[in-house]
Amino acid sequence: MVLSNVVRVVNQLNSAGTRSGLGLGMRQLRRKYTYRSGALKPMPNVIPFGLLGVVLTVIPGLLIGATISKNMANFLEENDLFVPSDDDDDDD
Repeated sequence: MVLSNVVRVVNQLNSAGTRSGLGLGMRQLRRKYTYRSGALKPMPNVIPFGLLGVVLTVIPGLLIGATISKNMANFLEENDLFVPSDDDDDDD
């Protein structure tokens, strides 16, 4: 179903380009679905653990980044390089 729609759209683009005199411009389009001979390109490889791989990459990255940030904040505070002020701005 999808491949027949792709072939139909590609054929419409090719025929529209030759009828309007823009055949050279239309033929220079990047061909995503077909080779120059008209044969269909093979389906792309599908990564089986796409979403799971993203989750397993992002969550440890966030945890490691948070740990490094916490350790750096403690280091700066222990060495008096940066000490947050205890001023309360909510005094009315």
